[in-house]
Amino acid sequence: MTSPLILPPVALPADHKPVKAGRIGVLLVNLGSPDAPDVPAVKRFLREFLSDSRVIEIPQILWRPILNLLILNIRPRTTAANYAKVWMDEGSPITVYTKRQAAALQVRLGAAVQVDWAMRYGTRSIAERLAALMQSGCDRILLAPMYPQYSAATNATVVDDAARALMDMRWQPTLRTMAPYFDNPDHIAALAQSIRDGVAKLDFVPDLILTSFHGMPLRTLEAGDPYHCQCMKTGRLLGEALGMKVKVTFQSRFGRAEWLKPYTDDTLLNLPKEGVQKIAVVSPGFAADCLETLEEVAMEGRDEFIEAGGTHFAYIPCLNDSDTGMAMLENIVRRELAGWL
Repeated sequence: MTSPLILPPVALPADHKPVKAGRIGVLLVNLGSPDAPDVPAVKRFLREFLSDSRVIEIPQILWRPILNLLILNIRPRTTAANYAKVWMDEGSPITVYTKRQAAALQVRLGAAVQVDWAMRYGTRSIAERLAALMQSGCDRILLAPMYPQYSAATNATVVDDAARALMDMRWQPTLRTMAPYFDNPDHIAALAQSIRDGVAKLDFVPDLILTSFHGMPLRTLEAGDPYHCQCMKTGRLLGEALGMKVKVTFQSRFGRAEWLKPYTDDTLLNLPKEGVQKIAVVSPGFAADCLETLEEVAMEGRDEFIEAGGTHFAYIPCLNDSDTGMAMLENIVRRELAGWL
């Protein structure tokens, strides 16, 4: 039998430009935050966020005057004050927790993968971090939108922005996008364990577990967005895993249009009238705590419920960078990297 011919490696020319390649990258992406809890920073952030046609599905010729003349002259002051209530020593909660998640995932995945993080709006853009990963030799990158339930206003706009970044690259990385994980068994198990742990620390037994997902206009459901169905499935699976009553609600609506129901604030006001006086609230649509969970739910929601006659209210934090949450994220990411690792 003839031995196979083994060719020696071809030496690169002496003047060959150094090239880094062959590494795997993971880019965690969350919504973003102002750089500071003040009016100028909030105004810059809201201008970018609310200018995204995926977020505001109104013809720009109609929306721009409303945004620039009305909203950006009124809303930043109130929003900045709300950010100041939850601001951490290291910065905005969503930024702090996303950064911690990336660092913890890096430890779990080891040197075979480079983990980075970005925000869709504000500082630390997707384009900037994709370029940084490419420069460090990552020519295979998993884009990981940190939104368990898919929506055009969240997951899709992350992919849109990544695609725009790729258009400016001569050497594009091979890109994968992490799938929504609303019904992933690891996600449901992690949420259930987090709730059990949270309830065990309380000095009362909740009559109800209330889940508060970020709201979307009703027209998004009618247009084919699967977000509402995926939130409802997360709630149903969570209730089954816990063996407890779980109610799904939607928060953060604004404007006159009808949004997904039931509304969180209306529910909090009505529950005491229905005899529900002790509740624990969770936000399983958020991978990390942020303004909407810490100020709107944990603070405003508590006040609304107690003033309406409720006696006990507890907010159970998001998975954030907890051991439970990071074990879940590691499992999901490893499956998404199948064939690369």
